[in-house]
Amino acid sequence: MRKIHINASRNYDILIGRNLLPDTGSYLRSVCQPKRVCVISDDIVFPLYGGAVAKSLEEAGFEVSQFIFPNGEPSKTLSTVSQIFDFLTEKHFTRSDLLVALGGGVVGDLAGFAAACYLRGIKFIQIPTTFLAQIDSSVGGKTGVDIPGGKNLVGAFWQPSLVLCDINTLSTLPQETFADGTAEAVKYGLIYDEHLFDLFRQHLLEEHLFDVVYRCIEIKKEVVEQDEYDTGLRMILNFGHTLGHAIEKSYHYTGITHGHAVAVGMALICDACAAQGLIKPEDAAAVRATLESYGLPVSVPLDTKTLCGMCGSDKKMDGDTLNLIVLDRIGKASVEKMSLAGLAKFMGVEG
Repeated sequence: MRKIHINASRNYDILIGRNLLPDTGSYLRSVCQPKRVCVISDDIVFPLYGGAVAKSLEEAGFEVSQFIFPNGEPSKTLSTVSQIFDFLTEKHFTRSDLLVALGGGVVGDLAGFAAACYLRGIKFIQIPTTFLAQIDSSVGGKTGVDIPGGKNLVGAFWQPSLVLCDINTLSTLPQETFADGTAEAVKYGLIYDEHLFDLFRQHLLEEHLFDVVYRCIEIKKEVVEQDEYDTGLRMILNFGHTLGHAIEKSYHYTGITHGHAVAVGMALICDACAAQGLIKPEDAAAVRATLESYGLPVSVPLDTKTLCGMCGSDKKMDGDTLNLIVLDRIGKASVEKMSLAGLAKFMGVEG
């Protein structure tokens, strides 16, 4: 097992290893005294891991409840959060109690947002069970839900008290779900670590999975500790996401998964960066080829001009200005401020 310590508004450890779930209770006792715990999970993850987690918590002296909701992005709404609030009230949860997010990114975002809001803030821990959640969404304190106007437009910064990344949970993931995480991992290489991207280009992910998880979290730590509230450097983690979120919205959050949409967004941005002379055309081609080699899409049957227009609801908007993340080279990204018209021009679809 390896540990990464995060220094933020709440300091906490991220534990990365195998067979961590059966010892959840003892790890949790290291950061708080036994009290009420609500395990929040979905109807796919809880049958797989909920029993082991609940048993471990109970053996460690915690009083355990569970709130289970239907899996998938359509559940990531204020309605589900309201149901969680009602459940916690019914179970008499107080500020000294805590929540456990057991699942992927949707579970973590929902549980974290509920923790940030209930009684104006109670503690929670993350137990991410997907590749994407382990390397990205469970780290850094971003929580939130989708509303009809766009993805993640309502949320809060609320750091967990502990994150447990059990690599064994990745073995049960469908290939499509694992590929979602691969897209985010490739993103880390593109924006921050050329050697990490080379690992993907050489198809070495499987044999270096533990190291990839560790390196991605390490990068997230370095970025978050410099910019916890997403006003500067942390924006680079949004590479591919502006167009990706527009794609998800076009599909009504049901026809394409987050990682797949981000993969398309990264491919489109890299092509535009090459056209604008920011990166070499062969680098843009390498990004496309690498994404495709992991079963990820690099295009969708949607008009790029229309997608650009939909980016006006992106959470990275600053007034009428969009903060677009572009590549300066493989391994380095920067923020370019532009209007929506400027985005269309950058993407080569103006007029």
